[in-house]
Amino acid sequence: MPTFDVTPDNAKQRLDKFLTERLPGRSRSQIQKLIKSGGVAVNGKTVAVHHFLRAKDSVSIDDAKVREAAGGGFMKKLLQRQLAPELAIVHDAGDFCVVNKPAGLLVHEAPGDTGTTLVDLILKKFPSVKKVGEDPMRPGIVHRLDKEVSGLLVIAKTQNMFDHLKNQFKQRKVAKEYTALVHGAPQRHGGEITFNIDRSETAGHKMAAVPITGSDNRGKRAVTQFETIEKIGNFTLLKIMPKTGRTHQIRVHLNAYGLPIVGDLTYRPKKVISKIEMKRIFLHANHLEFNDVNGIRRSFDAPLPDELATVLSRLKSQS
Repeated sequence: MPTFDVTPDNAKQRLDKFLTERLPGRSRSQIQKLIKSGGVAVNGKTVAVHHFLRAKDSVSIDDAKVREAAGGGFMKKLLQRQLAPELAIVHDAGDFCVVNKPAGLLVHEAPGDTGTTLVDLILKKFPSVKKVGEDPMRPGIVHRLDKEVSGLLVIAKTQNMFDHLKNQFKQRKVAKEYTALVHGAPQRHGGEITFNIDRSETAGHKMAAVPITGSDNRGKRAVTQFETIEKIGNFTLLKIMPKTGRTHQIRVHLNAYGLPIVGDLTYRPKKVISKIEMKRIFLHANHLEFNDVNGIRRSFDAPLPDELATVLSRLKSQS
């Protein structure tokens, strides 16, 4: 049962707003529905949506009520959805599995999107995973990929493995590699991008790269390394190695570096005109490494999906 302590800075804040800030991915209406259902307690007692908090209050959340508030009953919702027949499992172990997520599939629910998610498919295949993790809406999930990005994800099937993986991510012991096709070419064969990343001040759904200066240290530290794989006409195929895991990090960093990813309509500058028609962005998580609970290093690879391989083949034939 997740619990949040109210600090003096949060005193006099409405309960629904307080929780919306602490449960990313939930809309305020979802939070209000959860409170009304009795799934939230302040100091052990249920309260109204408009309840104002005081310093040292303790706010706790009932996991079962969270699942119900997701939309008429969590498991009922899953059964009503049109689920894909198979989950693309790369490796299945007793306490984890590695999957190859296709582009177009959300990892977990997001406001305004009620389609099938990776979590739906995981729970259909491994129902016991619903009790794993810290957030009942994201069972087993320790890292994510954007909806239009494909590639490898590790899913924890036990709480022990979840905690083990989470600790490795915090200590930067998980190795991830991506393949990206970008407009233009880097000035060097490889390099490191270190702009901080923060929420965009002009478009709330976007992130922004923030230069690090002595007086303005806005945003969170983000580091992305890259190497050139191949130059193809006016495009470059890159190997990307993120050292941190900020929201939209690779997309934001490459765009700030003057190398917008092909197919990325969110971050590509309007002046960059692309003749390549794609329904996704050219970004694929092709390599993943981590330690299992026995300390053995596990390594997995996933080749480019057919739609991306086809784009490359066409570009090469035209250059």
